Amino acid sequence: MGDKQSKLKDFKLSTWSIKNNKTVYLIIVIAIIAGFSAYVSMPRESFPEVNIPKIFVGTAYPGSSAKVVEDKITRVLEKEINTIKGIEKLKSTSTLGYSSIVVEFDFSVTPTEALRKVKDKVDIAKGKTEFPKDLPIPPNIFEISPSEFPILNVNLSGDYSKDDLRDYAEYLKDEIKKFPEIDRVELRGLQDKEVRVEIDKVKAEARNIGFSDIEKAISQENFTMSGGELLVNNYRRTVRIDGEFKNFEEIENLIVKNEKLNIVYLRDIAKVSFVEKETESYAREYERPVVMLDVIKKSGENLITASDKINLLIEDSKRDIFPENLQISITNDQSEMIKDTVSNLENSIIIGIILVVLVLLFFLGLRNALFVGIAIPLSMFISFIILDSIDYTLNMMVLFSLVLALGMLVDNGIVVVENVYRLLDEGMSRKQAAIYGVGEVAMPIIASTATTLAAFLPLALWPGIMGQFMKFLPITLIIVLASSLFVALVINSTLTSVLMKIESGKPNKKRGAIVGAAFTVLGTLLIVIGQIPWGMALLTLGLLILLYVLVLHDFALFFQNRLLPVLERFYEIGIRFAIKGKNPYLFFGGTILLLFLSFFLLGVFTPKVEFFPNNEPTYLNIFLKMPIGTDIESTNLTTKKAERLIDDYIVKYNDTISLNGEQVIKNFMVKSVIAQVGEGASDPKDGPSFAPTPNKARITVSFYETKFRRGINTIDVMNEVREKFEGRFSADVEITIGKNPAGPPMEPPVNIEIVGTNKSYNEIIAEASEMKYFIDQMNIKGIEKLKLNIETGKPELPIIIDREKARMLNLSTQQIALAIRTALFGKEVAKFKEGKDDHEINIRYARKYRYNLDELLTQKINYRDQQSGKLHEIPISSVIKKVVPVTTYSAVKRLDEKPLVTIVSNVLDGYNANEVIAQIKDGLENYQIDTGYSWSITGQ
Repeated sequence: MGDKQSKLKDFKLSTWSIKNNKTVYLIIVIAIIAGFSAYVSMPRESFPEVNIPKIFVGTAYPGSSAKVVEDKITRVLEKEINTIKGIEKLKSTSTLGYSSIVVEFDFSVTPTEALRKVKDKVDIAKGKTEFPKDLPIPPNIFEISPSEFPILNVNLSGDYSKDDLRDYAEYLKDEIKKFPEIDRVELRGLQDKEVRVEIDKVKAEARNIGFSDIEKAISQENFTMSGGELLVNNYRRTVRIDGEFKNFEEIENLIVKNEKLNIVYLRDIAKVSFVEKETESYAREYERPVVMLDVIKKSGENLITASDKINLLIEDSKRDIFPENLQISITNDQSEMIKDTVSNLENSIIIGIILVVLVLLFFLGLRNALFVGIAIPLSMFISFIILDSIDYTLNMMVLFSLVLALGMLVDNGIVVVENVYRLLDEGMSRKQAAIYGVGEVAMPIIASTATTLAAFLPLALWPGIMGQFMKFLPITLIIVLASSLFVALVINSTLTSVLMKIESGKPNKKRGAIVGAAFTVLGTLLIVIGQIPWGMALLTLGLLILLYVLVLHDFALFFQNRLLPVLERFYEIGIRFAIKGKNPYLFFGGTILLLFLSFFLLGVFTPKVEFFPNNEPTYLNIFLKMPIGTDIESTNLTTKKAERLIDDYIVKYNDTISLNGEQVIKNFMVKSVIAQVGEGASDPKDGPSFAPTPNKARITVSFYETKFRRGINTIDVMNEVREKFEGRFSADVEITIGKNPAGPPMEPPVNIEIVGTNKSYNEIIAEASEMKYFIDQMNIKGIEKLKLNIETGKPELPIIIDREKARMLNLSTQQIALAIRTALFGKEVAKFKEGKDDHEINIRYARKYRYNLDELLTQKINYRDQQSGKLHEIPISSVIKKVVPVTTYSAVKRLDEKPLVTIVSNVLDGYNANEVIAQIKDGLENYQIDTGYSWSITGQ
């Protein structure tokens, strides 16, 4: 025995831990307490927040066409921004009245640095002479972050006026913003108010009053200024001239003109009203007007905590503040999915621990199985401490990694415990067996763990956005497996040196049954009194003890004494045969042949590949797009028709339930149906959009959790809704039905970008349309509907000025353009303060004049001759060369300062996106594209 011990080695770290077992006990206690605390405090979210160096620059230029926005704003900004080093992609969209630019940097640039650089370049561009100086607000520049998406929506509806709903919504908004987890709250479904000055063209011209006279009168009177300090009796008193309007009646009674005591009040030539701005959006829930609150949390904050606080606030407000018949619902609550995911994965971990211990029970016995089993929770707790210290959140990727590691993290413990038990069985003391047993296997298990970690390391180095998203999986696995190695070498070695013993004889079944029954009864009592988590834990423990004492112990002995030796004999026979004579060469050659055969079969029978699995949706999005130029009222009518179709369909899921002693009808499938028309109705896949979209609508159908759906798959519901909409609308109404993504927001599966060099935008659109038609003729199954990301056919009315004639009459094109713009679109001339709110004072023609082309063009521009003092009135129509109605495109998109048009489509459920794209690529090899164009397939 002594000779044998002299040949054995120890492992210094394990030897130290065995000799200092009290320190190890302290480490165990600290790991459990700190690990549990870290787990409880770690923020929960659905997907990890990836810090993408992507910056958005949005510039509003209301009333300007897409071409004007591109020429005056987008190109000027792009030219400056593109000089920044580290830019990977520069994409822009110029639409009616709005320019949006997305600057994507490589990951060597931090988001903070990227934001600073872009802001500096935008400031330089704003100083350029060609950049407009009459923007209503400065360009909006911010970092695009996953945390910018709402974590939930709060919907308020009922038989109340918009002002009442606004007050209720404002109350909730102010209260929710007080929570430290919340960044901001945005209101939808409400229109801002304005002081509208609608000018009667005939009356104004009869008194020789122009827009400039009205603007001057309002802006000069709505004026407050400090006059300095007045010294009286050794005291200084500030003098302030307060001329701001106190009510809009003061605006009505404003004197606009006074010539030779001929006084003209504003009310004489205009109607002044304090009303909501023209409708830019509608919002409804189940066809009733609704006010929506989009709640956005701060980056890194706990989503579940934020959601719970908001739910509690709403319950308290409904009970104490709001009227009973005010309807409040919460939709798109991300915390519900996260709670389900966390709960399911927690259950998976607990069940995994139980199953691992049960399996080990048959090979190692109960005591040794428990030694190994303890490695699971301890490794998890240590991992939580590390994950929390590096600011990781509990999200789908981290939790999935923990489940994936469940089976691997016990490997080291099994090797250590089994080897220590073998030496103990050979006659060593517990301490010696632990020291030398771990020493024998320490380097092999370190090497084994290192090779496993090395296999996952390349995943952590995956470049690009998806690499930033997927790196959470390998990093978490590396942390968990490294923690399990520490547990095996330090904690398992210490516990075995103190507690391990050779199992012999039968357990005291009577005592075991009593203990198991006691735990079972105690757990049941705790469940009855409402302590469900602790009750379930004790009940499960009691049942497992009873199961082991009454069933598993005898069966495990039978397996170890009867079945395991048989398996070992078969294994021995196989090994002896494999190493006999030339058999090793045959086995090695066969293995190599099998490897090549597997590669061959993989090439012949290529498996379907998709980045994320086809998920069962928690909500549907139905996007409706009318022809470009459609008025919002017309879009609203079409949307109402779509809402009625959905309401008629979901009736099939109604059920009668008893509530407070009354029979009520409740839909067990659909939680809410929210319709948005205009603002906020664009597809999120198109990126941030702040431009007006009067021709677009979105209907969101939110489902209850899976446990309430009675086994109905929401994919089937989505397909039935798609069938319900077929053929119900005119051909010019474009309908797209999609679901919530299974992963982070990405581009559509089919995304073909066509870029033109030295080509007009109309030519690029024509080329993209030809390619779209070519792909349509392939009849590839799985493509939902190909479409261009640019809408054509937008009505436009170019007005060509006779420049020479205008200059002869002392008029400029700018004067004429500003006069038409003010008459039609309007002009903000001042602010009207009401409490803490500032409202615009806008002047323009009354409706009957501004929507009449003849009235617009016959308006007169007044100016006074500086030499003669004579007042001249020049009708705009007298200097117009021609007015020709045309159609144009809805937007101008650019990629790296080159014009871009994209062909996009979703892929239908049941079809593989990679296979569809492969068929498109094969087909496009036969497509002859003209010179000057290039195309590429991007997408998810």
